[in-house]
Amino acid sequence: MDYDILIIGSGPGGYVAAIRAAQLGLNVAVVEKAELGGICLNWGCIPTKALLKSAEVWHLLGESKAFGIAVENPYFDYSQVVRRSREVAQRLSKGVEFLFKKNRIVLLPGTARFTDKNTLAVEDSTGKTKNITAQNMIIATGARPRALNAIPIDGQYVISSREALSLETLPRSVIVIGAGAIGVEFAYLWRTFGVEVTLVELLPQILPNEDEEIARELTRALKKAGINIYTGAHVENATRHDGEVEVSLTVGNEIKKLAAERALMAVGVQPNTENLGLEACGIITDRGWIKVDEHYRTNVAGVYAIGDVIGNPCLAHVASAEGVHAVEFIAGKNPPPLNYTAVPGCTYCQPQVASVGLTERQAVERGFKVRIGRFPFRANGKSMVSGESEGQVKVLFEAESGIIIGGHIIGSEATELLPELVLAVTNRLTFADLKNAVHAHPTLSEALSEALHDAFGEAIHR
Repeated sequence: MDYDILIIGSGPGGYVAAIRAAQLGLNVAVVEKAELGGICLNWGCIPTKALLKSAEVWHLLGESKAFGIAVENPYFDYSQVVRRSREVAQRLSKGVEFLFKKNRIVLLPGTARFTDKNTLAVEDSTGKTKNITAQNMIIATGARPRALNAIPIDGQYVISSREALSLETLPRSVIVIGAGAIGVEFAYLWRTFGVEVTLVELLPQILPNEDEEIARELTRALKKAGINIYTGAHVENATRHDGEVEVSLTVGNEIKKLAAERALMAVGVQPNTENLGLEACGIITDRGWIKVDEHYRTNVAGVYAIGDVIGNPCLAHVASAEGVHAVEFIAGKNPPPLNYTAVPGCTYCQPQVASVGLTERQAVERGFKVRIGRFPFRANGKSMVSGESEGQVKVLFEAESGIIIGGHIIGSEATELLPELVLAVTNRLTFADLKNAVHAHPTLSEALSEALHDAFGEAIHR
């Protein structure tokens, strides 16, 4: 065999798996048909967050008088905002290239296709094909934006997140179809820069995977910012005329027609499994998603799959964790299965939303008797001096055992505050384990401690 492990795709699942495999002394190569780092680094997580940071700065400039600072005639250059996001992505892609060289990982530019379970035919940009063999294969080809059958993505009027990241001129108006993390982030971004935004969601709440109470609070904040929101809305179709997109919705028993310059399709993703030659070795899929066990083994010995290509949760950090697990299993390390209940979720609008573990509804549906603790950021000194007092921390404990089973935050820097709760949920810590941890003052993290204590009637500042 040419390699111990051959990985298809260099996204956050593939490149992390490759580096960990090299650390374990395995001979590894990665096939990549586009940029190193995959969609997340180049056309997803990273450039999106760069755009959102620019939006935060613009918002802060608008609030500067409240801090006693006058800024005369501020302006933004959105084309430069986009260029900065591309530069950040390119620098990080170069960083992955450096890590490949440092760890002596072989990069094989091209498109891969199975000819059998141990062989990939890799076609390079010139059309030349070479067969590469490996003892183990890891499929990490990710996923791409999904469209509704009635509304195909044309890249001009109906766009995906990929086209949205490349827009150097802001549209006057946008209809965002889908209010998951991607849809909400773009809605916040565009609205902050003055675009008229309408957010449409089929399910009863925006951010459907988040706690209902947190979603309600975010809905209020986004509406206050001027975003129109329709939930429980079924998108029927979209038509183009006079340089606009007209989207027809059914909300309850009412039909609404919305018009905007662009429509962003943010209704989820579909797996990149076409043209991989999976049928050549009999790999089982379900609606395109590759079926795996708790060690990411497919039904074919020696062939593994990780990341978005195996389905929800489609998150970069999940792909990375799955990649590490797969190569450690291949190396005989016997790693424990990933605890998906303790996987964090983050949405980077303002206020930010971050969560881990069960929502209140999920806990009740699973039969838990729960203790709930809450603490508002308006009662936290650091949030007040920062001028970011929107939001709260909400925690859930199993009442009898005192084990923490969920944590939810909405507010400034929520995504940076979450890891303490991730650690607690991952390790099934109890209130007794957590209550005596001292939090520095003044910090936003004090809100975590207060919420934990509130669940047991011991909050000091509430």
